[in-house]
Amino acid sequence: MKKILLILLLISPTIFCQENKIVEDTRTLKPMLIGNTTREAFKDTNFAWWYNSKYTNYEVNKGRLASYIEKINDKTMKIVMGTWCSDSRREVPRMLKILDMIGFPKEKVSIINVDRKKKGISNEVDGLNIELVPTFILYNGSTEIGRIIETPEETLEKDLVRIVE
Repeated sequence: MKKILLILLLISPTIFCQENKIVEDTRTLKPMLIGNTTREAFKDTNFAWWYNSKYTNYEVNKGRLASYIEKINDKTMKIVMGTWCSDSRREVPRMLKILDMIGFPKEKVSIINVDRKKKGISNEVDGLNIELVPTFILYNGSTEIGRIIETPEETLEKDLVRIVE
């Protein structure tokens, strides 16, 4: 019985915690990520060239963010993106830099990469109504309080403040 329990404990992370994988984009024949992703995945040379550039070169406008940091930091965020998508390549590193600058807890951000059909490895995005990427969804507990879809209406910073106001 102990052996069976040990085997189940060892294989359960593989079954229940499907991490991202790199697949070939059928349109461009280039690598793309799909599935639940950590920032570590962007260190891969296939993605680091655009991620590092956009993250490093973005200047966060702290402006009104400063007075809303506490209201933002008690939320969670889900980011749905495509590494094949130019909007995702531009906006996701910028959003992550904003979150880093305000001390947003990294464990409160989940990143899901999708293919061109807006699907992940399994059902990661089911029920999220994803039509365009990137989509940044902000939650208060389990309740969605707002989203930024594809590009911000004004700026990422101003749109974040608008959501939590």
